[in-house]
Amino acid sequence: MDFFTLLLIPLLAATVRVATPLLFAALGEVLAERAGVLNLGIEGTMMLGAFVGFAVAAASGSLWLGVLAAMLMGVACGLLVALLTVTFGLNQHVSGLGVTLLTSGLALFLYRVLFGVTGGAQASIESFKPLQILPTSNALAPITNHYLLTYLAFLLAPVVWWLLYRTQFGLKVRAVGENPEAADVAGINVFRVRYLALMLGGALMGLAGAFLSLAQLGAFTFGIVAGRGWIAIALVIFGNWQPFKVLLGTLLFGALQAIQLRLQAEGITVVPYEVLLAMPYMLTIAALAFAGRAAGVPAALLKAYRRE
Repeated sequence: MDFFTLLLIPLLAATVRVATPLLFAALGEVLAERAGVLNLGIEGTMMLGAFVGFAVAAASGSLWLGVLAAMLMGVACGLLVALLTVTFGLNQHVSGLGVTLLTSGLALFLYRVLFGVTGGAQASIESFKPLQILPTSNALAPITNHYLLTYLAFLLAPVVWWLLYRTQFGLKVRAVGENPEAADVAGINVFRVRYLALMLGGALMGLAGAFLSLAQLGAFTFGIVAGRGWIAIALVIFGNWQPFKVLLGTLLFGALQAIQLRLQAEGITVVPYEVLLAMPYMLTIAALAFAGRAAGVPAALLKAYRRE
């Protein structure tokens, strides 16, 4: 039992914990890209969602109100991306990066204005507590006792699959992402569908940021997102734009991250610290390069649609 309690169980628990914000963000990106829009504003949306969730929770004393505020801010970011890429038909790469720069800078500026913290003492709140499904004395407790938001993230994978493949809205999203001209001829409002997909996706990205500040850290820091938005985009490609495969990709990255953290904690000196830190990202890139060759990219991705 020592092997399970000392190594395997902590690794499994850490894997799920690391995968949670990535899963929220990646599922949101799946919705956007399935509709034909690459939302590179994901990193900034997560950052602003993390800040707004933290600020509202700190002011109101309600963590769930903070979660709601973060999701609404994500919707607003999705609307901004939709305005630039769908209504104005601007380049999706440039628009997304511009939104990330704007929202990231806004989050950091507002944090300094509202909390006046530039270094030293860190503003913090009482964060979400893991659910006590099993007693803490139980050896399996680390695997089962997670945040409610973590269970919500893993439940969302089948929900998003059902939405995309078993509903009229999902059919419209996939049609718009593959052939917007044909979808328009069939009576589908391409602009409305893309707006809705970006808004829903933005809500999940904002929720991903809220998980980091309201559950995982209980605070907002300048490096809180730490590139997770870009990793989420890579995981969408790795998962071939399919929710369940994206779920597996987030678990793979989470496991790699958990392993490198464990190796650092054990004081492994044979391998340099920097290599351990970069290991999950290098292996993810390798897996992406292997899986990306057979990726079924939505045909209309990155293509602005203008009705004639």
